[in-house]
Amino acid sequence: MLFLPECVGFGDVNSLAHGSLGTERIIDGQIVSSMLYVSTTFGGLETVFGFNFIDGRIKGYPTTYTVPECGTAKHFYVLYVRGNAAYGTNQFVDNGNGTITDNATGLMWMQNDNGTGVLWKEALSYAENFTFAGYSDWRLPDTKELQSIIDYTRSSATTGSAAINPIFNCTQIVNEGGAADYPWYWSATTFSLTSLTNGASATYVCFGRAMGYFTGLGWTDIHGAGCQRSDPKPRSFSGYTHNGNGYYNPNAPQCDAVRIYNYVRLVRSGSSTGINENKDNHLFNVYPNPISNEFTIEIKGNRENVSFELLNSFGQIVQTGSFIETTVFNTPNLATGVYLVKLQNGNTFEVKKLIKE
Repeated sequence: MLFLPECVGFGDVNSLAHGSLGTERIIDGQIVSSMLYVSTTFGGLETVFGFNFIDGRIKGYPTTYTVPECGTAKHFYVLYVRGNAAYGTNQFVDNGNGTITDNATGLMWMQNDNGTGVLWKEALSYAENFTFAGYSDWRLPDTKELQSIIDYTRSSATTGSAAINPIFNCTQIVNEGGAADYPWYWSATTFSLTSLTNGASATYVCFGRAMGYFTGLGWTDIHGAGCQRSDPKPRSFSGYTHNGNGYYNPNAPQCDAVRIYNYVRLVRSGSSTGINENKDNHLFNVYPNPISNEFTIEIKGNRENVSFELLNSFGQIVQTGSFIETTVFNTPNLATGVYLVKLQNGNTFEVKKLIKE
């Protein structure tokens, strides 16, 4: 059921929207999406994702509440959109050096995560001191960047994998319920409340099950892979309840699991996907750029074992070849758009962006 209250943007604190629990809170003003969770929450309920513009969280909500804690069907706000149906579609390219570029966003990601749970401060320190594939500008992603690589067609329960394209590698963990699962990843974004918290919490994004503890259900997925919540930055579980394998927040309506040790997947804002940042030491030149009907590849330095690939914006190979000298490629049937030219010379490669007008 979709319902648009008069007080657009906030929970209706004057209505008995939670049945026996009393009125709504101000933060109970979620915008419903069209994205159904591929699994279920609360032990088997169909679930839809909603975004909260009041506290910034993204969570899965049962399409009809039947759990004892909520007395009526969930009401949502609604926003409508049109155009660009391909918005948010990833265009991943495996760079072959432990990094993944998403041409949809221009971001370069680490293919592997850090392999262990760490505090938020440790996650920042890890990013600040990280050098890989010739780059030293790796950083902790913000929440919107992390959300951009969520794959909502996948989940631990339905695909036995993290909610991310399998081109990435995710460390497997054991969750609070004792099941094989996948981690939450820290963001660089501080979470703020209406009350003074001095920046005590940071947001993180779930790539496995978003666990909570309910009497009668025990530990269960309550918000779904792909949700976004927040937890404390400091080394403290003060005020939380421990049950079995983990802590949960007894004051939260859904008794959210509390995790202060989370994983890290670094990102950088690279405009190119190559490993060679030395401007005077490129493997090749490509010109003209943008192109019309043909382009030229000029090899620099050693010309042995050179192979060439032209990839479209979806990472699909549209042309290949091998050569040892400057070569002209004709492209009369190439559609307009952005392409990647990848040149492999022995164990070294470089990638350049090419635009077809």
